[in-house]
This record gives sequence, structure tokens and C-alpha cells, in this order.
Amino acid sequence: MMHTFLKTFKYDLIKPLLSSQNESLIYFAKKDLLDQKVGAVDSLWQSKDALKIISKQKANGSWEYRGKVKDARDRNGYDQLETFRQIGFLIEKFGFNKDNQSIQNAAEYLFSNQTKDGDFRGIYGTQYATTYSPMISELLIKAGYIDDKRVIQSLDWLLKMRQDDGAWAIPLRTVDAKYMDVVHSPIVIEPDRTKPFSHLITGCVLRGLSVHPKYNKRPEVKKAGELLLSRFFKRDKYIDRSAISYWTGFSFPYWFTDLLASLDSLSRIGFSREEPQIQTAMQWFIDKQNSDGTWKTLKLLRGKDKQQHLWITLQIGRVFKRFFD
Repeated sequence: MMHTFLKTFKYDLIKPLLSSQNESLIYFAKKDLLDQKVGAVDSLWQSKDALKIISKQKANGSWEYRGKVKDARDRNGYDQLETFRQIGFLIEKFGFNKDNQSIQNAAEYLFSNQTKDGDFRGIYGTQYATTYSPMISELLIKAGYIDDKRVIQSLDWLLKMRQDDGAWAIPLRTVDAKYMDVVHSPIVIEPDRTKPFSHLITGCVLRGLSVHPKYNKRPEVKKAGELLLSRFFKRDKYIDRSAISYWTGFSFPYWFTDLLASLDSLSRIGFSREEPQIQTAMQWFIDKQNSDGTWKTLKLLRGKDKQQHLWITLQIGRVFKRFFD
């Protein structure tokens, strides 16, 4: 029997996933889209690509950033960024979780960069990173650190960092500070909370909050979701990734805020597909589907994976299914 959500699409998105010859794509398509019984997820952990990633992990649990680092003070921040990127691949594409030693080591490295306030510090030097903190928390929660007191502390910190309007911004942007002037400053810039929220940052924060089964039910999270929804297909209030085009540039694992990542979070928070803005966004994806069942002609960002369009196809299916469940 065809699942209801599949009837909304013009073409069959299941066929290209099951014929991909990618063990992970097939596994998750059967499990998440068709509700079929599949084996233990650790069957994916021995894949060639996963083992290649693990082989480059350092003894302290991090991955080394391979690009040029101009200032030695930034080294740990860049390695933290690279670690976030690599565990994203492991968790999202191969189903790694905290039962795996590599994830345990990476988590402890990331937690070593957590401040007493709860945020993960270093990617923006000495300044708050209201982008990466929640996205690191998102991955840790997906890996099974749901009840870890350090993750809870990070989510509580995020709720304390809201602007007066109920959502989030990068604190240094709210006071018009220049990044290079403050990245190594001993003074941590607090936000001007009277300034408006940024949908770029709010989308990132909601990713961390929405995947937690308790925090995604909190009224302040629902309110922030409403604010994010009100900004669909609009320019951001701040200079970072402010163009409307960023709504429709996609990556997997997710990076910054786009239309698909936003729908993903909103579906977890409990928004209905009957919401007008959500209907508009879902229809946008329906209209953009290719005749082969995929979304291969969308603007895909980041990464060299030739099957990136299939991962985006899987994610679209997952998000639509959640709105219909």
C-alpha cells in the first residue's frame, strides 16, 4: 500500500533511492520512508567511506582542518569545525551513534570546548557561536546524547540567548561589531536584545532544539518556529547569507538555514502542513521534482558526493512523511 505522503509527488521518489546501489540510502529509504524492518544500523559502520573518515580521526577525538590557518590561535576552532563536519557525515549518512567509539571520542572532544555557560566556544574565536553551538548539539542528540547533562546545558543556554522578539541572532552582529576586530578579544560581546532576530541563526538554533523530544514541545520553541516561518523566501535582517537565494541552496548533511532544513525542524516542533507558508514551501518542492523522481537540478551546496541529490531526495521524503504522520 502506498503511503499517503508519496501521493503528493508527481513522480516516484522511492525507485531512484532503492536503485542507487548505495547501502545507506537503501537502508534509510526502507526504514524511514517505507517503514520496513531493517537490520541493525551498525551494519553500515563498516562501509568503505565511513572507515575512510574514521581513519583520519586524531587521538583526541577531533579531525584536523586541512586548510590554511593564518593565526595559530584559531587552530582549535578550525579543528572543532572540521570535527562537526565529519561527525555529520558519520551520523547522518551511516547512522553512527554513541555506541561507536569514534563518536564517543568526538563527543568528548567537542564537550571539551563547552563553556560553563553551556555554549560550544572556539569556532568564532572568543565569541558566541549561536550557529554552530546548536548544530553541534543537534548531531550529539541524534547520536543518542539526549539525556546528557552537557547537552541539556547547551539547550538551556540557547533559550537564554533569545532576542526580545523571541528568536536568535549572532550577538556580535547585533552591535555592528566587525568579526576580525573581536574574534580574539578577551571581552565576549553580549547581544543587543532589542535588535531583530535573524532567520539564518534562528533556523540553526531550532535544529538543535527541534530534535530533542522535550525541548521541541516548549512554547518558546514553537514561538521561534512561527518567527522562522514568517521569514520564508525573504532576505535576512543581517549581512550573513542574507540573499533570498540562500533559501533554495541545499546541502546534506545540513549546513546553514535553507527551506528543507527549516521544514525539517518545523515538522518536528509540531507545525501542521496546513499552515499557508508550509503549504507554499511544500508545493515548491513538489513543483521542482524531476521526472526521474529526484531533485537533482536543485542548487546543491558543499561536498563532492555524486549522490548528494539522492540524499536530498531522501530528506524531502522524510520531511513530507513527518508532516503526514
